[in-house]
Amino acid sequence: MSLKSIYQEVILDHNRKPRNYGALRSPTHHATGHNPLCGDRIELDINMLDGHIEEIAFQGESCAICKASSSMMTNAVKGKSHQEAEALIQEFREMLVSGEDKNFDHLGRLKVLAGVRDLPTRVKCAILPWHTLHAAMNSADSATTEADDHASKLVANH
Repeated sequence: MSLKSIYQEVILDHNRKPRNYGALRSPTHHATGHNPLCGDRIELDINMLDGHIEEIAFQGESCAICKASSSMMTNAVKGKSHQEAEALIQEFREMLVSGEDKNFDHLGRLKVLAGVRDLPTRVKCAILPWHTLHAAMNSADSATTEADDHASKLVANH
C-alpha cells in the first residue's frame, strides 16, 4: 500500500468516524475556528486539569481534511500538558508549511497528514484545528486561517 493511499484511507476513516466528536458539558476552555476560504468552522472544547488536557472534543461543519485533522489532533493531545500540546502544534505546523524534508517520525500517526503539503490550497484546512487548539488553551475565543495571517502569528508566538 502506497503512502498516498494510506493518507487517503486515514482521512476517509477519520472523516466517517471522527474521534472525540461532540461537545463537552462544562469545558474549562473553548474556541471557535474558521477558515473563510473554504467555509470550515469548528468548535473546540477542552477540560484542563492541573495544566493537562483531561478531555477534548470538537464539532462543526468542515471538509474531510479538517475533520480528520481535528479527530487525530484530539487523540494526540489528550493527556498532554499545555506545554507539550503547544510543542505539538508547532511541530505539526512546521511539518505542513516548512517545505523541509525533516524527519517527523516522532509525530507518529499525525505524520500521515504530511500528504496535505501536496495540496497547497488544503494546508489551511489541516492546520485550522491546531490554531483553534492554541486559541482555546490560551483563552482566546476564536482562531482563523486568515485576518492578516493572525493564526500563523498566534502559533509562531508560543
